[in-house]
Amino acid sequence: MHTGLRAPALPTPDPKLDQLLRTAIEQTRLLRLRYRNRDRIVEPHDYGEHNGVIKLLTWQIDGSSGSPLPNWRWMETDLISDAQLLDQTFPGGRPSPSSKHHKWDKLFLRVKLATKNPK
Repeated sequence: MHTGLRAPALPTPDPKLDQLLRTAIEQTRLLRLRYRNRDRIVEPHDYGEHNGVIKLLTWQIDGSSGSPLPNWRWMETDLISDAQLLDQTFPGGRPSPSSKHHKWDKLFLRVKLATKNPK
């Protein structure tokens, strides 16, 4: 007998966007994308599930923004469109401006820490 009860649906990212985000993070490559009807260029840093929503934590370096750039920006992946992998790379992880780090429900991938160039 069917009770009508179902387990809550787990959030699932779009497969093409998922692969693009993973490639960008693994290769420390910049992304050009559209988010909330604004074109942006970002460094993808963290990718995972936060409060039941698939999100990307980025360091936005260029494009349209309502706040000064560069700056940290949370992006819900459902609101990302026209994402393109750029050839330009970035150094890797950045220090957080505070000691407060966001708690991910599930972290899929984090960019590797930047390595300093030997002098």
